[in-house]
Amino acid sequence: MSEQTSFPLSWPEGWPRTAPHLRRDSPFLRPAKFAARYHSMEEARRELARELNLLGARREVLSTNVQLQLDGVPYSGRTPPADPGAAVYFTLKEKPTSLACDRWRRVEDNIWAIKCKIYNLRADERYGVGSIEQAFRGYMALPAPGESGASDWWRTLGVPVNASPTQVRDAYRLLVKKHHPDRNGEADLFRRVQAAYQQFEKQLEKQL
Repeated sequence: MSEQTSFPLSWPEGWPRTAPHLRRDSPFLRPAKFAARYHSMEEARRELARELNLLGARREVLSTNVQLQLDGVPYSGRTPPADPGAAVYFTLKEKPTSLACDRWRRVEDNIWAIKCKIYNLRADERYGVGSIEQAFRGYMALPAPGESGASDWWRTLGVPVNASPTQVRDAYRLLVKKHHPDRNGEADLFRRVQAAYQQFEKQLEKQL
């Protein structure tokens, strides 16, 4: 994980970026009764904080290229940043986790998109189709190189040490998809996920 700072933007290691020419105006419009068409920075930050609180997240850091005053309000009269990306870092069940978005042209809209993502992931648990841990497994931050030994494959895959083979394979598929170089992922992270899964398979063979 990259160094976590609220300003300037700290983008999560291995998380693909959106090319500037592919960014679009967001669909996150406010109801017609409101004078302002788009959500403000204050509103986006407040709603994201609310979702993180409902999620049970701890030690949250919202990182963007928008410099805020001590009261959390952006400095007035400043040009919007060229890079509108937003990333949020937090711990979930004591595991470092990150989410990021730069698909939209406004920083506020990328923050709002992250808020919506957390809301939808929480819905998995509310509707009984999975747990929060399952929903976030693919977003758990990988340990840094050398941070864990080869036998600690479960740390890299973000699963309990006693996880079932099905849980391990599900986590592996999510991480491979996230970090695959063909999807603009980072090759080193992809190799570490592959190595961790191979270590798991070797352990499984010994148990049979």
